[in-house]
Amino acid sequence: MNIEQLSKRLETVVSYIPAGSRIADIGSDHAYLPCYALRKGIAETAIAGEVVKGPYLSAEKQVKDACLQDKIEVRLGNGLEVVAPGEVDCITIAGMGGALIATILEEGKDKLASVKRLILQPNVSAKSIRVWLLQNGWELTAEEIIEEDGKVYEILTADRGESDRPYSEDERQKELLLGPFLMQERNEAFRKKWTQESAQWKNIMSNMEKAEQTDALNERKAELMDKIQMVEEVLSK
Repeated sequence: MNIEQLSKRLETVVSYIPAGSRIADIGSDHAYLPCYALRKGIAETAIAGEVVKGPYLSAEKQVKDACLQDKIEVRLGNGLEVVAPGEVDCITIAGMGGALIATILEEGKDKLASVKRLILQPNVSAKSIRVWLLQNGWELTAEEIIEEDGKVYEILTADRGESDRPYSEDERQKELLLGPFLMQERNEAFRKKWTQESAQWKNIMSNMEKAEQTDALNERKAELMDKIQMVEEVLSK
């Protein structure tokens, strides 16, 4: 992967960046995404944020080698600390856990006033992001699920809008877990992900049966059973 040829995962993220955006890529690593977006004429300017010194230095070198220092600023800091209010209108966060992405958004709420779009790619727990979006006035407008090198990735796009629009009253818990758009499409990557997840939950429940039965354990088993049932209902369609 390089600034001329992104991974399928990051290319999918970039495909949702509106033309002419001022982007902030949080956890930018080698700054491949912002360099690619600038080179392709998709973004006008970019901030590459990185909390770890090593990747920060790699990103700085990459931007310099690409001769994009006048368009991309590499900044060292935690989450949205690297962004000033009003500085960007599109934020990308890829390759982290969903709970961490939700925490970054929550802690950086004061930086989101000028932001029109969020493009988020969690490695796990996309539900954490959907819940945060729902609670904070962001409308989930698109979802994709893809497979690359044997791993399955979800890409969530959200815009300012009616946060409850994608969800139905009766199916909300199921949609928050599985994704309202992904549930409708149910492509091969979706089926693979949730078949594997369901199998893991069943294995966990089997091990729980061998442990001392407590109220907390029984509550956890009930939660897992609810999730297994939701997944199996969707996969059976």
